[in-house]
Amino acid sequence: MITRMTHMNIYVLDQDSALDFYINKLGLKVIIDAPMNKEVRWLTVGTTEQPGFEINLTPVHESILHSKDTAEALRDLIKKGTFGVGIFTCTDIMATYEELKAKGVEFIKPPTKEFYGTEALFKDDSGNWFSLAQLTPVTV
Repeated sequence: MITRMTHMNIYVLDQDSALDFYINKLGLKVIIDAPMNKEVRWLTVGTTEQPGFEINLTPVHESILHSKDTAEALRDLIKKGTFGVGIFTCTDIMATYEELKAKGVEFIKPPTKEFYGTEALFKDDSGNWFSLAQLTPVTV
């Protein structure tokens, strides 16, 4: 039986640039930064509010997982903003939106009231897009 998810993968175009974005713009913290080989390192970030869950910032390159052609195609798709990767939540979306905008985060949708709460959409430095949401509490 599966009990929880501990890691998720985000493909990035450049690990150093992604590290700067996720730490200095989004305010996440480094959990692991360890060399794996001369091309890539195991780099994970996370929030202080959710211990035990790590985001792998994984560069796209030719490897056992991706042929050269596949890696090139995947990089092109990332650059085009093809992938919506996840949802980050916050308690005050307007304040968080203004803070991230001031840090240079590119928003593709401003905070907008939706049936589940208020949501804005932004892109990381590679082109992946995310939802930033202040969720409406669900009553059962």
